[in-house]
Amino acid sequence: MRESCTGTRELVRLMMRRDRLVLPWWVLALTMLPVLQAYGTPNLFPTDAQLRSYAATLQTPAFVALYGPVFEANPGSLALTRSGIAPVIVALIAALIVIRHTRTEEESGRTELLATTVVGRYAGLAAALITVSIGLALMGTLLTVGMLAVGLPLAGSIAVGASYAGAGLMFAAVGAVAAQLTASAGGARAIASAALGFAFAVRLSGDVSDATGGSLGWLSFLSPIGWVHQARPYAGEQWWVFIPITAFAVTLTAVAVTIAGRRDSGAGVLPSPLGPPAAGRALSWPEGVAWRLHRGAFFGWAAGFVLLGFVLGSAGRGIESLLADNPALQQALERLGGTQTVVDAYFSGIMGFLGLLASGYAIAGVLKLRGEETSLRAELMLNAPVSRIRWALGHIGISLIGAVVLLLLGGSAMGLAHGISVGDISGQVPRLAGASLVQVAAVVVLAAIAVAAFGLVPRFAYSVSWTALAAVFLIGQVGAVLELGQWALNVSPFTHLPRLPGGAVEGLPLLVLAVLAFSVTAAGLAAWRRRDVTGVG
Repeated sequence: MRESCTGTRELVRLMMRRDRLVLPWWVLALTMLPVLQAYGTPNLFPTDAQLRSYAATLQTPAFVALYGPVFEANPGSLALTRSGIAPVIVALIAALIVIRHTRTEEESGRTELLATTVVGRYAGLAAALITVSIGLALMGTLLTVGMLAVGLPLAGSIAVGASYAGAGLMFAAVGAVAAQLTASAGGARAIASAALGFAFAVRLSGDVSDATGGSLGWLSFLSPIGWVHQARPYAGEQWWVFIPITAFAVTLTAVAVTIAGRRDSGAGVLPSPLGPPAAGRALSWPEGVAWRLHRGAFFGWAAGFVLLGFVLGSAGRGIESLLADNPALQQALERLGGTQTVVDAYFSGIMGFLGLLASGYAIAGVLKLRGEETSLRAELMLNAPVSRIRWALGHIGISLIGAVVLLLLGGSAMGLAHGISVGDISGQVPRLAGASLVQVAAVVVLAAIAVAAFGLVPRFAYSVSWTALAAVFLIGQVGAVLELGQWALNVSPFTHLPRLPGGAVEGLPLLVLAVLAFSVTAAGLAAWRRRDVTGVG
């Protein structure tokens, strides 16, 4: 077994070097979210009565579905509830990083090249898991220190760091298993995402049932995401949950190692489905090929946007009751939304969240260009009578159109859910769907950065693109709390968007963002047109 892990240390160094930009940014961003919530909660809710009112609102089914249960009405516990989506993001990123360093490398043929050197059979898998574990250990440590720095108790702070790291370790193991099951990185990502979605749905069902007096609360204890919440930092910590968390991670890691030792290199356990005997008509065009590559991810994102829109829209009506006896929070929310009513301010903030998610989809779609290039499929496509610009525009166009459709779906679902609760479906659906489209201006700027990175610095395209998104995310989260200067806030394209619904639309900022996006995209395409096609990732 020791010989089978030969070269692990060198591969860990290589993986850490490849992730030297993206991984630290994500660790920092996901660490700052709960820390800043813990820092700001006592300021927004200075009295026990306001804390109880806030806890009651977070205990409504819509908020419980999205964030998880409320255990106690104290600042630390409420801050973690409000940050309840963060462990899910940690889990997703951990799984994707493991898949990137295992199945993606195997699919590209680089693993086979490494196998001709002094590298053991399990070295790649072991190195990927160690790399993720290092990042998670750093995140857990920073979370513990950050929570202590804002004045929260030691035991709860340790539980926070351990639970976030535990979420990542469990789904790093899920990603490791998924990488053994299929022969494609896309299939592995789909399996890992589906497993995470199922765990989230089970947790959601159990917690909502418990919050509404149902009999299915026990379902939460069957979900890995439920175990993370049941650690209950600052609310009577339950240390026993780390037993199933550890067992889950260790068991799936052992399964992944066992499968890796028995399957053929490049193959997966699950058979690859046979395609049709002849290509469809659409595949004779580069745009059709691009759509074929993007459509699976698009439909998965679309389902997520619709579900998220319904959950967030359902919470809109409860905002007014929360703010009625808390003028401080009302003023803060109005500053955030800059709109006429507090409900509009709530939805305005949510639109920014949808915009960030849509930006993530657009960036991932644009980076398909780099994936196709490093896999050498782009070179094959360009050997046909297809220009470089047309090939690139096919992927860029489908990514941006997909982002627009996702925003429309999320806004429409939000409007439908809110319309049902207030009895005004016909008015709220177009209102919130239209408000969601304003986010397109910021989405295209971030997508343009990805295009520019692909053209100008292809080796760092992934790092630059995701770092840009992480930076925008941090500015949005940190800016208001730390009272950053306007110059810092202006770095984010989302700062310049009209705050809809309820606000006024100014055409000049949107025009400037559009011109900026066009210029940056043009620069990236011009560089792509001149540079060599390279298969080096």
